[in-house]
Amino acid sequence: MPRTLFTHTGLEDLVSVARELVALLKLYPVAGFYGELGAGKTTLIQETARLLGVEQPVTSPTFALVNEYRTTTGYPVYHFDFYRIEDPQEALDFGLEEYLDSGYPCLMEWPERIASLWLPGRYLEIFIEIESAHFRSIRIQLPADE
Repeated sequence: MPRTLFTHTGLEDLVSVARELVALLKLYPVAGFYGELGAGKTTLIQETARLLGVEQPVTSPTFALVNEYRTTTGYPVYHFDFYRIEDPQEALDFGLEEYLDSGYPCLMEWPERIASLWLPGRYLEIFIEIESAHFRSIRIQLPADE
């Protein structure tokens, strides 16, 4: 059974949520971010990447499907956006499995668009719900014990 770490945080607490994610990514490097448009998936990924040591601007890879960033220590951080994907096969065609098996942070927006490839319960899952203009409910679900 997956464990939930915490819920409910205001936007001002985004740094603390990102800190928690950075610690968890050392154990579980693949994370899926769920939430409606405008929920803050990209914003949370930007802050997480910054804390991982990415200094360049982090933008959503909506048309490229994946952006690769380098940390100050030289390792990659991969940021995926599957919003516009038509068929999960597209993700396989650009090598998704290799990214997921790399051991490096893989931060995915809209993982539900590749549901047949995404194995819920195997990766970190971050659920973001809009409560108000300045408040989000953020729930981090750890992978199920294997």
